[in-house]
Amino acid sequence: MRENGSDENRIGMARFGIVVDNAFGVSMVFVRDLAKKIGKDHDLALELWGSGKHEARVLAPIIADAKRLDLALMEDWVKDFYSWDLCDQCCMNLFWKYPDVRNLIPRWCHRDEEFVRRAGFVLMAVLAVKDKKASSDSFCPFLELIEEGSCDSRNNVKKGVNWALRQIGKRDLEGHAIALPLAERLASSNDRTARWIGKDAVRELRSEQVMNRLKNKRTKAL
Repeated sequence: MRENGSDENRIGMARFGIVVDNAFGVSMVFVRDLAKKIGKDHDLALELWGSGKHEARVLAPIIADAKRLDLALMEDWVKDFYSWDLCDQCCMNLFWKYPDVRNLIPRWCHRDEEFVRRAGFVLMAVLAVKDKKASSDSFCPFLELIEEGSCDSRNNVKKGVNWALRQIGKRDLEGHAIALPLAERLASSNDRTARWIGKDAVRELRSEQVMNRLKNKRTKAL
């Protein structure tokens, strides 16, 4: 990573809001290719995380063994989150596989730390996409958490809340039916952050592209 990094990449990462203080400046394409070559190596993942280097920590959850994942490791890693991409990569590649993740989500959504709270909402979004066996009704309890979190004006949190709401609404027509009313309610909120979250979600969930995809999905399932 050190040999393949560049200041140009670091500048590009910073432009997208990534914290680059401990970054080598290598691309995600490079990280993913490296992960393919390594395969699953949990002990190495722990060493990479312990290095404190940004891209090493991004690589760690990709090569970690989900079978060895436990709450202690997740709590240890989540307290080190300092950048949105690190949070999201951990949630998308590893944390969502935790067997009790649905009970963990509310706890993290109620935590004060910005990236711990973001992780709770990002996990909702990831489950909405990856948990194919779950019914959309099973996401109803998350809507209350989304409404509670919609007034948190911290950028990393509000974008996580928005992402969770949109992904639930894009699962299928049933998910759309439970997410859109909340999005519409938030869109008319007196709170500026909730209003932004709601309006952005309504715009996407009402879009012709999303509606056509959901209808086609229903047709194929029949």
